[in-house]
Amino acid sequence: MTLIEIIILISTGIIAGFINTVAGGGSLLTLPLLLFMGLPGAEANASNRVAIFIQNIFAVRGFKSKGVAVFPFAYWVGISSTIGALLGAYLAVEISSEFFNKLLAIIMLFVIGITVLKPYFKNHKIIEQFTQSQNATSIFLFFGIGIYGGFIQAGVGFLIIAALTSVHGMNLAKTNSIKVFVVLCYTGMALLVFIYEGKVLWEYGLILAVGNAIGGWVASRWSARVNEKYIQYLLITTVIALSAKLWFS
Repeated sequence: MTLIEIIILISTGIIAGFINTVAGGGSLLTLPLLLFMGLPGAEANASNRVAIFIQNIFAVRGFKSKGVAVFPFAYWVGISSTIGALLGAYLAVEISSEFFNKLLAIIMLFVIGITVLKPYFKNHKIIEQFTQSQNATSIFLFFGIGIYGGFIQAGVGFLIIAALTSVHGMNLAKTNSIKVFVVLCYTGMALLVFIYEGKVLWEYGLILAVGNAIGGWVASRWSARVNEKYIQYLLITTVIALSAKLWFS
């Protein structure tokens, strides 16, 4: 690996870690980058999880240091998503690189569509509630989110935010604190599957993790001051270009 590639990995990781923590979708940048650097689909997907896992260790600690946490609710959805991730990760190691690239291109555009339309679905009445039926609904939803997260990860943050705000009416700070905890839980399970299957390329994963960790820590400390709108503009522009290159490569 060249010095330029290392710099690109760390720089992209910082941006992705920041985006993952305050909104979601950072893997829409890092996954294509790893693919463009020549990694097969399963190896890129697996190596990206090293960065995601380490990033969320820092992000969880950052939110905790700011006193933002929602427990024991976070444990329940964390367990549910982790079980789902076990299934999703096993699916991920079975698909071909060509199919993975095409699927990722489609998912990237779908996630961007959700990002553009999100303001029209926003619940403006923020009344935080945790009834038994709401908690049961979230546990079920997070099992499905875990399957998707274990399978491909890209854009899962938007799904988590949508679930927590629509079901429980949570504010953005608490939503993000649960999001990074849940992703930490299920990514650990998915990473174990990828390691067992021999798909992790540690050099790429650990270098990318340096950037992700920095971005996640900074975002967890300063997320309340970030205007999510500018992050969405960056993602929309970049992801459309990357998805087109993935599809036709």
